[in-house]
Amino acid sequence: MSSKPPAAGETGATPGPAAAFRAARDFLLAHREDWRAAREGFVWPRPAEFNWALDWFDTIAEGNDRTALRIAEEDGTEAAYSFDALRRRSNKVANWLREHGVRPGDRVVVMLGNQAELWETALAAMKLRAVVIPATPLLGTADLADRVERGRAAHVVVRAGDTGKFDGVPGAYTRIAVGERTEPASGPDRTPGWLCYADSAHAADTFTPDGPTRADDPLLLYFTSGTTARPKLVEHTHTSYPVGHLTTMYWIGLRPGDVHLNISSPGWAKHAWSSLFAPWNAEATVFVHNYTRFDAARLMAGMDRAGVTSFCAPPTVWRMLIQADLRALRTPPREAVAAGEPLNPEVIETVRRAWGVTIRDGFGQTETTVQIANPPGQPVKTGSMGRPGPGYTVVLLDPVTGEPADEGEIALDLSERPVGVMTGYAGDPERTAEAMAGGYYRTGDIASRDADGYLTYVGRSDDVFKSSDYKVSPFELESALLEHEAVAEAAVVPAPDPLRLAVPKAYVVLAEGWEPGPGTAKALFAHSRAALAPFKRIRRLEFAELPKTVSGKIRRIELRERTARGELSGGGDEYREEDHR
Repeated sequence: MSSKPPAAGETGATPGPAAAFRAARDFLLAHREDWRAAREGFVWPRPAEFNWALDWFDTIAEGNDRTALRIAEEDGTEAAYSFDALRRRSNKVANWLREHGVRPGDRVVVMLGNQAELWETALAAMKLRAVVIPATPLLGTADLADRVERGRAAHVVVRAGDTGKFDGVPGAYTRIAVGERTEPASGPDRTPGWLCYADSAHAADTFTPDGPTRADDPLLLYFTSGTTARPKLVEHTHTSYPVGHLTTMYWIGLRPGDVHLNISSPGWAKHAWSSLFAPWNAEATVFVHNYTRFDAARLMAGMDRAGVTSFCAPPTVWRMLIQADLRALRTPPREAVAAGEPLNPEVIETVRRAWGVTIRDGFGQTETTVQIANPPGQPVKTGSMGRPGPGYTVVLLDPVTGEPADEGEIALDLSERPVGVMTGYAGDPERTAEAMAGGYYRTGDIASRDADGYLTYVGRSDDVFKSSDYKVSPFELESALLEHEAVAEAAVVPAPDPLRLAVPKAYVVLAEGWEPGPGTAKALFAHSRAALAPFKRIRRLEFAELPKTVSGKIRRIELRERTARGELSGGGDEYREEDHR
C-alpha cells in the first residue's frame, strides 16, 4: 500500500485491487456531462478480491488532512474529521471489535444517528469482513427483535440512550453502547451488561486484516421499508454497493473536493448511497446537518457556512423547503438531486426560479444503486426520471406478455449483470428467484419510455389501478393535486364504485393556512377537473394524515385497504365530486 495518498482525482496512483476501481471512477469523472460517452465507454470493475475500506478509503486517506466528514448540530456546534483521522479511528475500532469477538461473516446491527461513530463503525466492520445490518434509531423493540432474529445478529452497536429498547430483544449477542446514558447506572459512560464503545480509543491505530476479502463476500443486509409487505432482507456484497455506487456518484455529479449534503436517516439504503459510498468514491466531503424538527432557514444557513456544492433530499424535504424563502440561501449548490420517490414538477420549477438550479431525479432501490437518472449536463424533461445510467441495461416488460414494451415493469438485463444489483433476498430463495426470473431483475415499478429514451415513472405495480377500463397512475394524479397551493401532500388510491369498478380517491394533507371542509374540497375538485382528463379526475376526497413507513414513504397499501373497507380516517368526512360542482 502506498505511504502517500494520491492527489484528489489523480489517475494511475492507486495500487493493488483498487486500480480498476480508480480507472472506472476517473472515466466517469472525465465524462460527467457526456451521458452518451459514459454509457458507451463505462465498464464495471469486477475484481476477484476487494475491500473498499482497506483498498480504497485507506489509500486515499493516509496522510490526507482534507475534511472527510463535517457534522453540524442543532445547537450550532460543529465537528470535522479528516480522511486520515477516520482511517486511524476506524482502525482502532476494528482492532477493539476483533478483541471482543467480531469475526468475518458475523452480522452486526448498527443503530446509530448521524454521529462520527457511525462512519467509524461502518469502515471498521468492512475491514473485519463483518456484515452490517443498518437500523434507524426510530425502530422500536418489535422491529429490533425481527432484525436480530431474521438477521441472525451476533453483535449490536447502538446509542447508549437506546439500549433499553433491547431489554425485550432475546439473543446471545454482544451489546456495545455508544455515548452516555440519559440516566447513567454506573458511571457517565457505562451501561450494565454493555461494552463501552469509548474504550476503543485505547486500541492500536494500525490494522492488519486476517485474510483477503472476496468481492462477493456479503457486506450489508438491508431491511426494506415495507411499503407493501413485510420488510425484505436485501443482501449486498463488498462490490455491489461500494463499486455499484460509482453510478450514484455519476448521477449526483460529484467531483473531488466537493462538499455534499444528503438529507437521510441512518439505517436506510439512501444513507449509504449519498452519505458514504458516492461522496467518498469521489473524494468529496460528507456534510451532515442534524435536526430534531425541520427548519428550512437553519438548514440553508448551514449550507452556506459549509459551502455545500451538491445537495440530495427526498421529496418530503423539497416540499417543505419551497414553503420557505429559498432566496435565503446565498450560495446555492451546483448540483441538486432528489430520490426516494418521484419529485413533482412544480417543486422543480420553484427551486429553479429561486436558485437557478434544476433538481435532477434519479431512480434506484435498496436492491440496486442508481439505475435511471438525469445526470449533469443533459436536458431534463419535466416529469421524467431520465435515462439508464452507465452500466445498466433497462428493459420495460409488459405485465401481461412479459415482452419488452414502451410501457411496463422496469427490469434490468442480467445477461451482463450490473455490479450494483443485490445478491438476492437473504433467507428467501423463492422471492429471489421470482425477482430474477427470465434473466431480468424485476423492480416492481412501472414506467413509460418516450422516443428519446427518457423514462417516466408511472407507479408501483401494486398501486396502478383501472377505472372504467382506463389505467390510472396515482403518481400522475398526486402531481396534479400538488400544483394547487392548498395541498402539502397527497396520496391517491382506488375507491370501490358500482359503475366504474373503481374511482380515484385522494387523501390530502393541507398546506399551512388552509382548513379542511366543503369549501376546500370544492376548490380541489375544480382544480382536478381543470388539470386532468375526465377518466382521471379525483372523484372522492378526504383530509387526513398519510400513513408512512419509518423511513417516510407513504404506505398506500394501508390506504387502499382502509378505502376498500369503507373506513374514514380519524372521524373525518369524505367528499364526493358530484356533490361539490
